[in-house]
Amino acid sequence: MPVRNKIKQFVDDRGITRYQFRKDTGLSATTVYALYDNPWQVPHVTAMNKICDTYRVQPSELIEWVPPEEVSDRVQKTK
Repeated sequence: MPVRNKIKQFVDDRGITRYQFRKDTGLSATTVYALYDNPWQVPHVTAMNKICDTYRVQPSELIEWVPPEEVSDRVQKTK
């Protein structure tokens, strides 16, 4: 099941910095920057729980399902 994260959009829509996001959630800088910079980095359940608990949001606000053909198109374009 291909999914991508929407962390960048989530953070940007709230007008907070990655640093503030890190401080709010208690996630490591490595995790925060990886999630923010790479939409294909799927958050571990522990990270997902921390984000959802901190901001009182549903997981669907943080990740989205991607049709397999869109993933295939992305892979083809990087070759």
